[in-house]
Amino acid sequence: MLGFIIGLLLPLLGLTLMYVLWGNHEGFGIFIKSLTYQPGLASKVFTLSLLPNLIPFAYCNVKRIDLTMRGIFIATMLYVVPIILIKFVW
Repeated sequence: MLGFIIGLLLPLLGLTLMYVLWGNHEGFGIFIKSLTYQPGLASKVFTLSLLPNLIPFAYCNVKRIDLTMRGIFIATMLYVVPIILIKFVW
């Protein structure tokens, strides 16, 4: 359960980091709205926002905390499906 929560929250932190680095500082809502007009950029930003999940995943892999690692993986896959849909269907 802990891994699933970590896997859901860290991409949101990653998206916030993307806003801080690449946003025009006009507002987070405007940043997200601008991504809806550029699906190619949206899929890249959302994919990069998944990178923070690698840190706890790798840690759990080294420490052999398999259930937490599984939760992080499942949560990440829940993000991957919409990203694929944005990239190829939208």
